[in-house]
Amino acid sequence: MVTPPPPDHGAQTREAHKATLVGAMVDLIVGLMKIIAGWLVGSAALVADGIHSFSDLVTDGFVLAATHFGRQAPDSNHPYGHGRIETLATLWLGSVLIFVAGGIAWASLTRLLVGEPISAPGIWAIGVAVIALLAKEWIFRYTMRIAKRVNSRLLEANAWHSRSDALSTVVVLIGLIAAQFGAGWVDAVAAIVVGIMVGQVGGRLLWESSQELIDTALPAEERDAMQSVAAAVPGVHGVHDLRTRSLGSQAILDLHIVVAPRLTVSEAHEIGNAVSRRLRDNFSNLADVTFHIDPEDDAGETEHSLRPGLPLRRDVEGVLDEVWSRCKVWQTRVALDLHYLDNQVDVSIYVRQLPADQSLDDAANELRHASRDLAWIGRLRVWQGPGKG
Repeated sequence: MVTPPPPDHGAQTREAHKATLVGAMVDLIVGLMKIIAGWLVGSAALVADGIHSFSDLVTDGFVLAATHFGRQAPDSNHPYGHGRIETLATLWLGSVLIFVAGGIAWASLTRLLVGEPISAPGIWAIGVAVIALLAKEWIFRYTMRIAKRVNSRLLEANAWHSRSDALSTVVVLIGLIAAQFGAGWVDAVAAIVVGIMVGQVGGRLLWESSQELIDTALPAEERDAMQSVAAAVPGVHGVHDLRTRSLGSQAILDLHIVVAPRLTVSEAHEIGNAVSRRLRDNFSNLADVTFHIDPEDDAGETEHSLRPGLPLRRDVEGVLDEVWSRCKVWQTRVALDLHYLDNQVDVSIYVRQLPADQSLDDAANELRHASRDLAWIGRLRVWQGPGKG
């Protein structure tokens, strides 16, 4: 299996900038065409649509800045990277859209209630709307394709901003055609509908970006897929407490990995590294993976740091020195292994040579009897061999 190369964030940023600049040029040209044509023929809907296009132009500049700074590498003050800059930019973009939508809808509603007459716009004004519609639909498709390629939620939001402009132009076009046939009031209604459509897009962007700011998890299907990938790594006995959150266009993951209870620290850690590599290979949006190794499955149990603690090695050896001071096998030990399992401490003692009058069972029984009052001692075993020293 060939591991895909890591994403080139520099190349992705350049692609995002190119798409945004192309969109900005289209927004500038289309916006000018709409406003000039709408002003000349007295179409509030076409002028409102032109303002919408210029709102795209303003946000294009913000998107350029956000994608540049949001994809910079982590530093000492931002150890998880700068992805939340893109989130804040999306939040701002949604707010701008709602503000623009309110202005368009209010002005058009006032005009409709006043009953200001609207003259026929003419074929050329309708042609301007058709050209604008085709241009905005093209820039939506182009920007969305780049957004998927570089995995940028902000760029995707900007593409939908363009699509909202295209959809609003459809409504405007209907209003212009109606006005051409004498139903001028349809133009004002069309402008109100445009405002509502723009406001809906802004509300959706606000909702999505606010969910990211409060560390909402990735979709359940994606989390399930991550858990399956991690659980399939050799040596993994279980996966639990898998938690995710978004950071701009990237994701942060931490999880607990259950391994065999008596593995060495280094082997267990390497299994965790294998899980991390497998996850990064399968999910290119992962910016950071943190794993915790568990020797037993404690899913759903009280966090260990909130429970009474067991004695650590120095304290264990101190207590055992007292209770086993007269045990010959303890005095001749060459190594001591401790395993913290089932809220007890399993003790394994290694000796090169047993006392002449004892077998392994005799030595273990002597130790168990001497430490019978120590409730935290679990399994106790004596091993004879070269030891670990």
